[in-house]
Amino acid sequence: MSLRLSGLLDVLRQTQSYKELLDQLRRREARLDYRVVRSARPFLLAALARDWQAPILYLTSAARRAYNVSEQLPIWLDDEQRLHRFAEPSAQFYDRAPWDLSVIRNRIATLSALSHEAADGGPIVVSSARALLQLTLPPDEFRGATVELTRGERHSMEQLILRWIGMGYEPAALVIEPGSFSRRGGILDVFPLASEFPVRIEFFDDEIESLRRFDPASQRSVDRVETARIVPAREALPLRTTAVGAKLKAWALASASDPTDYSSISADIESLTQGSAFPCLEHYLPYLYDKPASLLDYIPEQALILIEDPHFVEEATIEIAEQAGVNRGEAESAGQAAPDHPTPFLAWDAIQAELGRRASAALSSTSAGTAFAPGERYGGQLRLLLTRIRRQLNQGDSVVVITEQVERLENLWYEQDTSTYIPTVTSIDAAPAPGSLCFIRGAAAEGWSLKGAGGTLHFVTDAEIFGWTRPEPRRRHEATGKRGGKATDTSYTDWQEGTYVVHVDYGIGKFTGLHHRRVNSTEREYLLVEYQGADTIYVPIHQADRLSRYVGADDKAPKLNQLGKADQWIKARDKARRNAVEEARELLAIYSKRARALGHAFSGDTAWQHEMEAGFPFVETEDQLRVIQEVKADMQDRKPMDRLICGDVGFGKTEVALRAAFKAVQDGMQVAVLVPTTVLAQQHFEIFRARLAAFPVEIEMMSRFRNKAQQTQIVERLGSGEVDIIVGTHRLLSKDIRFKRLGLMIIDEEQRFGVKHKEHFKKMRSRIDILTLTATPIPRTLYLSLSGIRDISMIQTPPEERVPVITQVGSWDDKLSRRAIMREVERGGQVFVVHNRVKTIHIIRNRIERIVPEASIAVAHGQMSPRALETVMAEFSRGEYDILLSTSIIENGIDMPRVNTLIVDRADHFGVSQLYQLRGRVGRSAQQAYAYFFHDRGMLTEEARIRLETLAENTQLGAGFQVAIRDLEMRGSGDILSMRQSGHIASVGLHLYTEMLQQAVKDQQSAPASESAEVAPASARERIIIDLPLPAYLPTDWIPEMALRLQLYRRIGNITQLDEVDAMRRELVDRFGPLPAAVDGLLYQIRVKVLALAVRASHVRLPREQVLIKLPYLATVRRELLALTLGDDVEVTRTEVRLPAAEGIWQDRLLEVLEQLQYKVNVKTAAS
Repeated sequence: MSLRLSGLLDVLRQTQSYKELLDQLRRREARLDYRVVRSARPFLLAALARDWQAPILYLTSAARRAYNVSEQLPIWLDDEQRLHRFAEPSAQFYDRAPWDLSVIRNRIATLSALSHEAADGGPIVVSSARALLQLTLPPDEFRGATVELTRGERHSMEQLILRWIGMGYEPAALVIEPGSFSRRGGILDVFPLASEFPVRIEFFDDEIESLRRFDPASQRSVDRVETARIVPAREALPLRTTAVGAKLKAWALASASDPTDYSSISADIESLTQGSAFPCLEHYLPYLYDKPASLLDYIPEQALILIEDPHFVEEATIEIAEQAGVNRGEAESAGQAAPDHPTPFLAWDAIQAELGRRASAALSSTSAGTAFAPGERYGGQLRLLLTRIRRQLNQGDSVVVITEQVERLENLWYEQDTSTYIPTVTSIDAAPAPGSLCFIRGAAAEGWSLKGAGGTLHFVTDAEIFGWTRPEPRRRHEATGKRGGKATDTSYTDWQEGTYVVHVDYGIGKFTGLHHRRVNSTEREYLLVEYQGADTIYVPIHQADRLSRYVGADDKAPKLNQLGKADQWIKARDKARRNAVEEARELLAIYSKRARALGHAFSGDTAWQHEMEAGFPFVETEDQLRVIQEVKADMQDRKPMDRLICGDVGFGKTEVALRAAFKAVQDGMQVAVLVPTTVLAQQHFEIFRARLAAFPVEIEMMSRFRNKAQQTQIVERLGSGEVDIIVGTHRLLSKDIRFKRLGLMIIDEEQRFGVKHKEHFKKMRSRIDILTLTATPIPRTLYLSLSGIRDISMIQTPPEERVPVITQVGSWDDKLSRRAIMREVERGGQVFVVHNRVKTIHIIRNRIERIVPEASIAVAHGQMSPRALETVMAEFSRGEYDILLSTSIIENGIDMPRVNTLIVDRADHFGVSQLYQLRGRVGRSAQQAYAYFFHDRGMLTEEARIRLETLAENTQLGAGFQVAIRDLEMRGSGDILSMRQSGHIASVGLHLYTEMLQQAVKDQQSAPASESAEVAPASARERIIIDLPLPAYLPTDWIPEMALRLQLYRRIGNITQLDEVDAMRRELVDRFGPLPAAVDGLLYQIRVKVLALAVRASHVRLPREQVLIKLPYLATVRRELLALTLGDDVEVTRTEVRLPAAEGIWQDRLLEVLEQLQYKVNVKTAAS
């Protein structure tokens, strides 16, 4: 339940100073100066939002402050839906870089809210100066481009599509992301930028028959609506680009003799000329409109504007304008902007003029002579707090305490006073009575006191009580529903022509596409697979589940199997299957030992646990909270925990581990935190020590940053139990390390450790609790998790303020490097430069010093002495250097929020997962981050090009899994699996091998304890042939995109239950409209397949005038009785059940017979 304290607003609204402020604002006097403490400003804004029946703009000097204000507002607002935070563009002025989709969506949603009448008083917009400065499309253009649709209206689908393209919407096979649309027959799907869900528009001829919102993850309808509003998808409308493109083209021709190289923008000019959308279109926004607008043009004259600390806002705008001038000069010299590029931002003088036309107030930081005062600080002295509260109550004041430590405060209160009952509430709907006290479980940023008409109101938070400042978690508006601990099956990665595949029965081949064939006058579509010697097989759709993508043990292309030598494939497949069974036995021995073991069941959460967790300075994501509960539940069980936490870089895995460690220590157990690098050990050590500083927890570190004497002392203290938490590298696995009472081991990035270390982990898993963290899940770990052997938790939600890293790939460029470094340094940030060769790192240092002599540089690499490396890292962390030039030692886990620019030299020499980890070192705050992956000009191999393209394509938050899988496909799986397995994986492919392993595990888990499980079949997928004279395919005029048809074919081929057939039918009707006869035939055959597999049939076919169901066990059953049961028209032989193929009725009769066979034949008994 969301926290709501809007009842407290009445206290402020009844004060004389507030009434005077409101009266002066309504009279539109000259801009007012209103003094209010910083912590109470969101409270004041909420009160004005209730009384001011028009939009309100709240202007701050910086993005972080705008974010904080918007986070604090919801607990005070009557309607949170009115709140909009206007985002800053992710690119700086004159920076030819794409705007992030989340930024575009946020800004469009705000402009949309301001563009349409609102019955609730209008939107409340919180904006930074930078966001306000950015020019945008004029309000008339916005409203003119907006499309309003109503059920029953008539529209041309072609005209709608053309209009959407002009509005910035882009065609897609599936509508998943905002700003995309697709057409399938008489259905249009579109995802409006300002909407939570995409909309499905179904037409009958040119009439809108229905409008339905749908879930982009499942593609299934959620509900019906009567109207839909499609707002522009971008602030730079492609419909306005043609004339601009022609103008710039003429300029480019005239500038042909100019020594400046403008080739980088030539493709942009071509796209502008064609009226096409492209990633950097917003760079050209000021060209598109005669008079570009700003946010202020959307703010009506009756609106209210509140300016927080105007002198800071003015300073910020002037500073931004000065930096923009520098950017412009660099962009022009680099050929990134034309000399006449229009100014893309509003000048401060123009802002002041616009502000003067509306009611406005300046909020200053002083509290002297005002009703508000800052909250008193107690520094954790709880008895002093309660004494002060008692005195305030005796004076007739009212006190509201919002804290995560309700139980502690209640217990202390009742120790002093057992006669007074203090309520714990979840919301406040009216002003509290004088002399009243209430506790609220929750969090707010900061407290204050307010002199009201009937006494003073004291609002007290954990910031005053303990010194914590922590925002209240807000409800997220998630449309995709991609939550829970499920990992994606990588064998469903999109196929293309030329993709290597494995067929269970025929082996390794090459997928060459979907092909239509007419067989005996029946049209069908098949998956065509090519084998050695150009031999091919046509795989029916109902057997699509027998194919999987081939991923080998290395990056070499596999040798295709020969269709005429099936015994070779069968031999390799059976050998791999036997290995899978052996592996399954070994794994199950470990995990069953763990399941039988009685480990330590940790206690439930204590008051200290609550206090420590309340000190987390950020808002937990929903996934984080879920995973934390899963880990705690495991720890409180007697069975030793073995849980893998998969989460992208910067998604909060360390906090989960820290809470688990603290929980273990409170039960008197020791914790080992094992990390792959010395630098990461140092960082984890500092994080743990800082977070647990308020508690009696002894934390130490064991790495080469400790000398021999220090290590000896730590080993002794560890053995005696004096050390509670030890953070270290593989040094912790040495023979001299002894724990007194080890209860939990946390392993960060297990795949970075060697084979011997992994064997050590394997032995420990049956004795103690193990928590493993990884940012790029290794497929073997993932598949074992899916096999049910190991527990897995997924953290997929990015922190709310995080924005994706702008990524650029290219050859080394001195000018671009200078621009990137200076931009970061001038905004007070720092830069990572990565060069992975120690021998030549001094050459790169000299180069950087020549490019940016203004910047200070530190160098770090693994061959430095431990003390020197530790000193350099500490000094850089404190901000004493602008640039850290290092090898890849910063790859894993380094968290330095001030570093928001990364430059990687010779990026083509890194693996894609390594590059992804490096990129994860920046962008760990609300600040826009940049990553530049440079390669040597003319030295890029095809494989390296694909790696770098993968990084450039996967910039969205949470892309780590896709990156890991792409890396796996490119380099193979040899370095993540044992040598014993790699040969089998090369022969049958990773996906088929892991399926064998999964089946072997299931078989052995289900086998009686006294028996050894039988060897698993080659695949869990049983073979069956369905040959019925019915068209069975997805027509190309119904679903034109081959990739989408293939995806659906594979899903349809994997159906195993009748309710899945019905669900697929509903989904297809919902997504694509009425089913063609060929789709009905396809789903019918899948229904037959499901029923036939249930009775262990091997064939169902209709050769002439009879339908034949081949059942291998008929010779062992009483066939006469079975025939009598099935009906007079059915014949039962020693091998088949036969029924007449009467026109028009055989389909229903076949289903009836198959259903009867399920109930009348005991398949298991008969088969034995």
